[in-house]
Amino acid sequence: MRKIIASTYITLDGVIENPAWTMPYFDDDAGAFADSLQKGADALLMGRATYEGFAEAWPKMAEADGAGYMNGVRKYVASTTLTDPGWSNTTVLRGDLVEEVTKLKAQDGRNILMYGYGPVAHTLLGAGLLDEVVFWIHPVLEGGPTVTGPLADAKATLALADTRVTKSGVIIATYRPAGQ
Repeated sequence: MRKIIASTYITLDGVIENPAWTMPYFDDDAGAFADSLQKGADALLMGRATYEGFAEAWPKMAEADGAGYMNGVRKYVASTTLTDPGWSNTTVLRGDLVEEVTKLKAQDGRNILMYGYGPVAHTLLGAGLLDEVVFWIHPVLEGGPTVTGPLADAKATLALADTRVTKSGVIIATYRPAGQ
């Protein structure tokens, strides 16, 4: 069965929005780890807000900046409002999220990668469908809304599966639901 991995850039104070603050920290170590996540995944899963941001940005980027993977990979977007996805290789999941993602996980293929941690990842974690959460903890205090803002009822116990520290000071912490 395929794994679903949520990969999230986060500041020390819990901010995940508008991660322009990550750029000074994206060194060779971070690039190699990001590349390994992408090589292990043949699909992306995202909510509508993440999809709209990515669909606006990635088609305009150069292939050397990772656009080849992002534009070519199979994409699934959970949305009840998106009607006409314009980004290549996109399928809208309109039905029950847990049922739709359970079907995706059962299909042949490599991992399914998610970027960010919002309502879709929260729902999947609660349903036992999110296999790993990777937090890229940046040595930055950004201020503003935090990851816990829209997810005040988020409760889960995770077990540390791996840690890495990049030369630029980013801690990459990988967690799995406890008991897996």
